[in-house]
Amino acid sequence: MNHKTSESPNTVAEWEALGQAKLAPGAAAYIAGAAADEISLRWNREAFDVCKLRVRVPWEAPPLHTEVEIFGAVLPSPIYLAPTAYHRVFHPDGEVATARGASLAGLPYCVSSGCTTPLDQIAAAATVPLWFQLYLAKDRGRARELVAMVQDVGVTALVLTVDTPAAGARDREKRANFQLPAGVEVPYWSHVRDEADASPNPVTWRDVEWLVAAARVPVCVKGVLDPDDAEIAADLGVRGVMVSNHGARNLDTVPSSLEALPAIVDRVGDRVVVTLDGGVRRGTDVLKAIAYGAQAVGVGRPYLYGLAAAGADGVAGVMKILQREFAIALALTGVRDINQLDGRVLWDSSK
Repeated sequence: MNHKTSESPNTVAEWEALGQAKLAPGAAAYIAGAAADEISLRWNREAFDVCKLRVRVPWEAPPLHTEVEIFGAVLPSPIYLAPTAYHRVFHPDGEVATARGASLAGLPYCVSSGCTTPLDQIAAAATVPLWFQLYLAKDRGRARELVAMVQDVGVTALVLTVDTPAAGARDREKRANFQLPAGVEVPYWSHVRDEADASPNPVTWRDVEWLVAAARVPVCVKGVLDPDDAEIAADLGVRGVMVSNHGARNLDTVPSSLEALPAIVDRVGDRVVVTLDGGVRRGTDVLKAIAYGAQAVGVGRPYLYGLAAAGADGVAGVMKILQREFAIALALTGVRDINQLDGRVLWDSSK
């Protein structure tokens, strides 16, 4: 689906409205919902909203520089597509469309182990780095098979989710009776879940240590909110820590990802790549997370709405808006080079 410039949505919120209009009620509840009373979902957003920016007039105006290097790849902006499941529920082309959209935007795509398309098909559609998010089965044979397969396909980083020993109380999703439609399959669930248990297996530090030793590519842990956990992960050899409360979908009333970020950056930011996801809807959100010390920012729900609205074009549309807004925010805070972006752009009323 191609959109004329005059008709293209100008904001992520406009893409969300278009996507919502095309989604079945259960699918809409799956994307939008979170755990229990959805307090942490609100906090994820509020943390960005209450953070004020400090504007300085630049002494000079060299060309704007937004590129960053993550895991050996140079990215046009410090933004990536965070892992989300079940894309064929939202669009017939599923993860293939997402990979094409990510490629149009030039941004990495972290494929979920809950994908509804074989990874080789996703990889064939992508011209950007692919990462792979996984849970680990208790059966080391199955786990080793999956790790070997995704690396052989060309995945450049493994992202181990560590915050889901049990599924959260996702009440909105249950009220809507969300279920996978007939014909939509999840090819890698048997590799990451026990046959008798529909929930992922709890991850221990021994599992992290095993994966770091088994992998040929960088390993990240996703779902860290505590600096002590971040330090343990760094000691075990992970290359990245993704600060995340799982989109507020697991345990309600945990802090927002942005609130948890500074302490983790202080503890391990000089040892590993620290990224953040949760609540990002504007380019100014990206700027605030980078100013607090993140090296990149993951986006989840927004691109799913773009996917539902217009397939690959919708995914690209959402991600390009965030890139454009981030560049504008960088320039308007008086910073021309992302490498110079730090806490000085955050408003401190005491100064």
